[in-house]
Amino acid sequence: MNAQTETRLGVQRVDHVDLGFVVRGGPPGAAYVARALSDEVSPNMGVGFARWEGARVTWTTLYEEVIFPIEGCLTVEADGLVHEVRPGQVLWIPKCTALVYSGFALFGYVVYPGNWKTQCDEVCPDNPGECQQKR
Repeated sequence: MNAQTETRLGVQRVDHVDLGFVVRGGPPGAAYVARALSDEVSPNMGVGFARWEGARVTWTTLYEEVIFPIEGCLTVEADGLVHEVRPGQVLWIPKCTALVYSGFALFGYVVYPGNWKTQCDEVCPDNPGECQQKR
């Protein structure tokens, strides 16, 4: 797109209570995630909210991630360490990190790139089939 035909979006405010959370884990417990900004708004950043209610979710990140709790405590187990993250704290997670999310928390997250599901430019060494599964 050139500058004359590009659609410019202005500042946007999003409230987590207005989002449609989808189940991402459990039982036991439950884990819910809601993306706050679509790829059309920002393909560069993935931003959203998540609510963990005692679920344990195992995952390998295919992106860089920042987590910041709003309420409660989120536990992230990675690289043999347990990180308890509380309101007022931020946890940065590098790409290709095998981890387990657990706890009871409402938290915000930012991932880069936001459109990681369509990118898959690098496959994590321990998960060579991961990109093909996400497309």
